Amino acid sequence: MAVWCDLWPPRPPVPRSADMSSGAAQRLQTLQRHVGSREVGGQTWEGRGMEPGSSPLTTHVLDTASGLPAQGLYLRLSRLEDCGQQWTELKKSCTDRDGRCPGLLPPGQMKAGTYKLSFDTKGYWQKRGQESFYPYVEVVFTITNETHKFHVPLLLSPWSYTTYRGS
Repeated sequence: MAVWCDLWPPRPPVPRSADMSSGAAQRLQTLQRHVGSREVGGQTWEGRGMEPGSSPLTTHVLDTASGLPAQGLYLRLSRLEDCGQQWTELKKSCTDRDGRCPGLLPPGQMKAGTYKLSFDTKGYWQKRGQESFYPYVEVVFTITNETHKFHVPLLLSPWSYTTYRGS
């Protein structure tokens, strides 16, 4: 049974890639990979969505300056330890071609506490020959229920960034 929020707003038909410039076609294909398949108004909308059984903690970085996923962005995941208030590094990783970081925290390894995702934005923009204002972005968040899944998206440009708790 469809839920109202799954049906609204209805998505318009997707134009064929041949009708667009190559840049627009590439952006459209990237967006289609990020949208999960669903049926709306008798039409099936194809996409990839999140894989089931994946990491309980995920991130997704989008380069809002180009309109594409931020591929090749280095990041670190750390947890704040109670004794001494020291950050313990749990994982170093890099975003894939879709701007995602699969396997960030293996299932069963999440515990309640304060975590930090550190993104090397200076390195990312330097590789693209772009000056930027923020050399790194640190997103600190608290997990109180280790049975939930947490998604921490980052929208990034050379001059700004935005993050929120995703789903």
